[in-house]
Order: sequence, then C-alpha cells, then structure tokens
Amino acid sequence: MGTVNDREQSIREALASAEKAKLEMENLHADNERILKEARVERESMLKEAREIKSKMIADAKDEAQVQGSKMIALAQAAIESEKKAAMAELKNHVAGLAVDIAEKVVREELSNKDKQLKLVESMLDEAKLN
Repeated sequence: MGTVNDREQSIREALASAEKAKLEMENLHADNERILKEARVERESMLKEAREIKSKMIADAKDEAQVQGSKMIALAQAAIESEKKAAMAELKNHVAGLAVDIAEKVVREELSNKDKQLKLVESMLDEAKLN
C-alpha cells in the first residue's frame, strides 16, 4: 500500500510539475509575443524617423541648390551687366573718335577754301545773333 501511495504521490508531483511547466511555457510564449510586438513598434518608429530624416535631407539639399543657383544667376547677371557697360563705354569712345575724325575732315575741307571760310564765319555770326 505504501508503494502505491508513493507512486500516487510521485504521479501527482509529476502532474504538478507538468502543469507548472505548461504555465511557464504559456508565460514565455506571452513574453515572446509582447517582445515581438514591441520590436515591431520600435522598427516602425525607426523607419518613420529614417523617412523623416531622408525627407529633411532632400528638402535641405533642394533649398541649398536653390540658393546656390540663385547666387550663380545673380553673379552671371552682374558679369553680363558689367560686360555690357564696358562694351557700351568702348563703343561710345569709338563713336566719339570717329565723330572727331569726321568733324576734323569736314572743318579742314571747309577751311581750306577762303570763300568757304568767310561764309562759315558769317553763318556762325548769324546763328550767334539769333541765339
């Protein structure tokens, strides 16, 4: 009878151990599910943050490119304006030189003849009196 009681006690202890192991397995499974869920949430958070950083970097790069492009355009416009002014000054100097050369030739021609000189002086005097 003692052996049967020992055997019965042994079976009860084994069943209790099995039940305890089953509860531990369920707890481990629940913990694993919770950890997995937390890992998914953290992964999504990290991906969202990475996407936001990428978008910000792209926006910053676009802004910087826009600023640099505007600076380059402004510099090019200033250079064009400077070259234009230099070309206009050179053209004015050239035109002034040609005008002086032409005037010199006309005056020389006009003054080479004595009659023409007198007519020129008279016309200048008439103009001076009118003004």
